[in-house]
Amino acid sequence: MLFTSEFEILLTTPPGLEVWLLEEVQEAGFKRAKIIRGGVTIWGGWPDVWRANLTLRGASKVLVRFGEFRAFHLAQLDKRARKFPWGDVLTKGVKVKVEVITNRRNKIYHAGAAIERIERAISEEYDASIAASMDDADIVIKTRIVSNNVLLSVDSSGEGLHKRGHKQAMGKAPMRETMAAMFLRACGYDGHETVLDPMCGSGTFIIEAAEIARNFMAGRGRTFAFQKLASYDERAVQKIRDAWKTRESTQHFYGSDRNVNVIGFSKANAKRAGIDKLCSFSPTPLSEIKRPEGQAGLVMVNPPYGARIGKKKDLVALYTAFGEVMRERFIGWRVGMVTSDPTLAQATKLPWLPVGEPIAHGGLKVNLFRTDVL
Repeated sequence: MLFTSEFEILLTTPPGLEVWLLEEVQEAGFKRAKIIRGGVTIWGGWPDVWRANLTLRGASKVLVRFGEFRAFHLAQLDKRARKFPWGDVLTKGVKVKVEVITNRRNKIYHAGAAIERIERAISEEYDASIAASMDDADIVIKTRIVSNNVLLSVDSSGEGLHKRGHKQAMGKAPMRETMAAMFLRACGYDGHETVLDPMCGSGTFIIEAAEIARNFMAGRGRTFAFQKLASYDERAVQKIRDAWKTRESTQHFYGSDRNVNVIGFSKANAKRAGIDKLCSFSPTPLSEIKRPEGQAGLVMVNPPYGARIGKKKDLVALYTAFGEVMRERFIGWRVGMVTSDPTLAQATKLPWLPVGEPIAHGGLKVNLFRTDVL
């Protein structure tokens, strides 16, 4: 099997965020959206692949299922990989790397040996070069062997889609933009209210919220692996870019942090993103945070947590103080908070809603804690 008019497309996200990605995908009008573990599948053609990469805020990668064949042993894998029409997918001169996931339920269970056969077939039969590492590759072919079926997908994104292109300066343990977008969505944010982050670091939540308010295209400032695939149509992709409609916004977004250096990072990142006029960043300690004038909105925060930054005793004091500030100064607002430690969340004494499953973030498992209107 190779491409038909429509094929399966996998939009990946950290497990635990699938329901929010599904909501975004359905709002964007993609076909046959369905949750699987670690992502959402849709069906479509190459224009859908391009649009997903360019516009979705919550997807980590866009993987395209482009072929499959049966193989019961390595010699058969080698033979069928050599006959596969790689030229329908790859362009001449690209550097390719192959990943394989298999297990002992398959006749071919040695991933390294399978990678060697497929890469050699691509190299010798198609005359492509094989990259020394994933980081060095133009194109990554992801291979899963399931019930002796070799399922081939191509990573159409390249670098993770959280790399929007404007965050060049970062503080410690930064939040990925894709996760920030999904956490904002989970807290009911749709671009039409003020967002404040009193521990903003390099500004991810604030910048993402401002971009959503302006309806900026998520991937407008970066390149993608699909630009080096045989299917790439530059004019068609430009049409998607040209058809995108931004909007004006009367909202304002506030970030603060006690670390003066990261405030400089935030301002620089917001300027690169083109939304600096909507954002205010200040080196303000939590105790001095004031409620902005105007309508209530959302406080969104990713504070330090135990295994990540700081000592537990100091963190309990920080979370307790955060809860006090919220209850005293932000009545009428909602609060969203990301942390790996439920005991720290409880130290705020805020009325948290039921918590969903933990989400992988930076080697830890974190939860999103949310309130209704305080």
